[in-house]
This record gives sequence, C-alpha cells and structure tokens, in this order.
Amino acid sequence: MNVRTAREAQRHALRPDTSDGRRLVVIFAITQTLGYGCLTQGFSVLLIPISHDLHSSRTAVTVASTISTLIGAFAAYPVGRVLDRYGGRALMTAGSASGVLGVFLWSWSTGLPELYAAFVLIGLALAMSTYDAAFAVVVVATAKDRRDGAIVTITMITGFLTSFFYPLIGWLQGGLGWRTTLQVLAVAMMLIVIPAHLWAVPGRATHHSRITKRTGFRLGDAIRTARFWLLLISFVAQAGTTSGFLVMMVTYFQNVGFSAHTASTLPLAVGVLQLTSRLALAPLSARFGMLPVTTFSFAAQALGLLLLPLADAAILPTVLCIMAFGLGYGISVVARPSVVAGTFGVTRFASIMAITAVPMAFARAGTPLVAAWLENWRFLILLGSVTAVAAVALVPLMRHQHRADG
Repeated sequence: MNVRTAREAQRHALRPDTSDGRRLVVIFAITQTLGYGCLTQGFSVLLIPISHDLHSSRTAVTVASTISTLIGAFAAYPVGRVLDRYGGRALMTAGSASGVLGVFLWSWSTGLPELYAAFVLIGLALAMSTYDAAFAVVVVATAKDRRDGAIVTITMITGFLTSFFYPLIGWLQGGLGWRTTLQVLAVAMMLIVIPAHLWAVPGRATHHSRITKRTGFRLGDAIRTARFWLLLISFVAQAGTTSGFLVMMVTYFQNVGFSAHTASTLPLAVGVLQLTSRLALAPLSARFGMLPVTTFSFAAQALGLLLLPLADAAILPTVLCIMAFGLGYGISVVARPSVVAGTFGVTRFASIMAITAVPMAFARAGTPLVAAWLENWRFLILLGSVTAVAAVALVPLMRHQHRADG
C-alpha cells in the first residue's frame, strides 16, 4: 500500500498539475504587478523631484534606467541557465529581495553613484523575478494546452493594474515625498512579493521531476536552426520599433498640431488595444495558431505606423493607426514565450529566451535615439518598415510550424 501510494505520488509529480498552474497564475498576476509597478513605473513619475533633489539633470538621472535595462539583459543568460537547471523558487525569491534592496537604496540616494548602484540591483531583480522568469516557471508547470491562456492572463492583469501605479505613485509623492514613497513601495514588495515567490514557485525537486518528462531542443541545437534566427530578427525588430514609438508618440502628436492634452490622451488607445488583443488571443491562437496571429498583428502594427503620417492631425484616422500599433504591442509580449516554447520545447526554454534578451535590450535602448534624430514622419516610416520585416520573418515559420514540446 505504501509502495503504491509512493508510485502514485511520483506519477502525479511528473505531470503538470492544474491546481498548481492556476495558483501560479494568481500569484504571478500579483507579484508581476507589484514588481513592475514598484521597480519601473515610478521612475517617470518621480524623475523631476529626484533630479531636483540630487541637483542633477534629468538626462543624468535617466541613465539609471538605461543601466537597469542593460544589467538585466546581460544577466538574462545566467539567469536562464539557472531556471532551466534548478527551477524558479530560489532565483525569483532572491530577485525579489534584490528589488527590495534596490528600491530602498534608491530612496536613500544622495547622489548619482548611489542611484546608479540602486539600479544595478533593480536590473538584476527585473531579470530574476519578472516576466521572463515567471514565463519559464509557467511553461514547465502548466500543460501545453493551458500554457497560452496562463501567459495571457498574467500579462493582461499585470498590464492593466500597473497602469494604476502612475496616479498612485504621483499621489503618494505629493503627500509623502519621493523618498518615503519609494520606501512604501519597497515594504510592499518585501511583505508580499518575497513570501509569495517563496511559497508558490515550485522548488528544485518538483522542477526536476517535471522537466524529465518534457521535450525540447538543446540550446546549441536551437541556435543552429534557421527558425531561431528568424524569431530573433522578428522579435528584436518589433521590440525596437515599439520602444521607439512609445517614447516619441506624444512629441509627434504635438508636432502635427494636437494640443498637449490631446497628445497625452491619445496613447490610451494603445492600452485599450493591448488589453483587447490579449483577451482575444487565446481563442484566436487556439483556432488559427499563435504564429499566424502574431504575424498578422505585426503586419497590422507596421501598417498603422506607415499610415500614421497620412492622418496628420485628424483624430479618427490617428486613433485607428494607434490601435493598429497597440494590436502588435499587446500580442508581442505573449507571443514570444508561446512561440519559443512551441518551436523549441521547454527543457531549455529559459536559456533560449535569454539569448534574445541582449539584442532586444539594445534595440529598445537605441531605437528611440534614432527616432528622435529623424523626427517627424521619417521616424514613422523607418519604424513601420522595420516592423514589416518583423512580420515577414515569421512567414516561413508559419508555413513550417514545428511543435517541439510533447
């Protein structure tokens, strides 16, 4: 009887557990919201008071954000290797602790060196405890037919709730000052995110028991395929153009004649389509496949960017173009982990995802600079053309889909 019970427990551990997957979705929806809200959302809101208090230019303070992006990118590969080998509990818990320490250090900063050091810790936290790490845990803990739905739910809730951090942080800053505001955020992460990751994320033994029954490419084998390079081209191109447009769009709208209020309101259309596209993604991908849906969304994004100069200051065509952009933006966050897992399997999922992180980070950092240099309609033509390349790169994969994860 004891032997039979032990064997049943072992078989249960070797297959993805539905209740465990659901618990992870709920926990990650909470921890990713708090993680991104506390580590990134507050920066733009607090930029002016921080620059005044540290007697530094806004550009010098903004370098801190670039530091966190690059640190996170370069940490991605070792983080991915650890996730593939040992699972996410220890890593994500340590990453959350790094984020808490980084936000506290941020609040104590009296000059740029301390600020930059804080954002080194924040960059490590972003690599170790936010989306890519969470997705690596989810694709192993969740059955293949539930994977896309789990990722969609996490990103949809996180994307919606983090938007409330802008007014929340602004309200806290107005009453408490920026230093105390950051300390409140750090305490919230310490009390909620660290215990949640320690409790809910599967440990090393559970990860090993599950990964032995899953299939997938080795990292070296994946890199030697044309599929990997086509995916890399597509997602790097799309990430760069998305970053460039998000940075430049309000300035562009004011340049073509919209009022400052209207120009700052128009980006709401991006948020609406982000949420709408993710709501529709699960049924659409189940019917047509993730690659065709992603290819269509990238093509729509390219078309919206290319047609936007023709809209000039007309509100309706401008909104339609922004919505087309938001379609690609909303789907890309979900499509990348889903397509990588579907193409190469899950046994080296985190490492393969990590290999794409560095060029994507450089694209996100560099494209806004190029867009600012071109200005006006020329940057839209460049971004639209590059996004079209992102869509075209997926076409061969769409015709020869390969499902590696059994």
